[in-house]
Amino acid sequence: MKAIICTGYGDPDVLQMQEVAKPVPKDNEILIRIHATTVASGDCVVRGAKKYGPILKIMFGLKRPRQPILGTELSGTIEAVGANVKKFKIGDAVFALTGMKFGGYAEYICLPENGIISLKPENATFDEAAALSFGGTTALHFLRKAGLAPKTKVLIYGASGSVGTAAVQLAAHFGADVTGVCSKQNLDLVHSLGANIVIDYTSDHFKTLNETYDIVFDAVGKLNKTKAKQLTNQNGKFVSVARGMVKELTADLYLLKQLFEEEKFKAAIDKRYPLKDADKAHAYVETGRKKGNVILTVVTE
Repeated sequence: MKAIICTGYGDPDVLQMQEVAKPVPKDNEILIRIHATTVASGDCVVRGAKKYGPILKIMFGLKRPRQPILGTELSGTIEAVGANVKKFKIGDAVFALTGMKFGGYAEYICLPENGIISLKPENATFDEAAALSFGGTTALHFLRKAGLAPKTKVLIYGASGSVGTAAVQLAAHFGADVTGVCSKQNLDLVHSLGANIVIDYTSDHFKTLNETYDIVFDAVGKLNKTKAKQLTNQNGKFVSVARGMVKELTADLYLLKQLFEEEKFKAAIDKRYPLKDADKAHAYVETGRKKGNVILTVVTE
């Protein structure tokens, strides 16, 4: 099968398409023919570990990633199942989150049937389904951690990224009063997703903002600590994607599937690239101008 291999640490050109062995499912695994995957910020961090120092290399591999096929979320169809698989059958359309096991930048992947996998929303394209899991599960984790409840005042910093666009929609769905902070060109997008107030993060309005919130969620890990403290009310909670690991739950995929099918949650997609252009997709994501998700299309629908 074809796969994008991270041949070393460095710029996007270390990503190269190669022929590798097609995986064979074990008794408890399913073989998924991947239709779409995404380029998440975490993929770029792993690929660019060279500029982040030795700690990441110790975590992921000294000369190149131990798992050289990046990609943390995907959608596709099940082509084969192991002898003991009960939850899924051949032909099922699914979406999945692989997390730190990666493996999405390829034509096929084997995953355990009890992994973070769900049937695809019936009304979702494969591109849309691929864009649901990472941002959605990350947003759910941190909003729960912060104690999200109806009528709470929530500020989401970085509201136009993959996590931010999911967090705006989920917080609004659960009855919060949402303020989104993002770049000027993305104000309309964030407002359309459910934010009551949207603020340009470069504006004087944000710099001098003296409002306080029950929850301040830094969805990109870049909010100044002093500013975060100023924005969080006395009994409020500040949470950030830069603080702590996400607990991934299959139940969260089921919830995202349900909300998408009920048209209460959207997949925010910015650009699409064919799998062979993974390097170009990485270069775009690293500009910091990504709106929602960037898709790598493996199978054209």
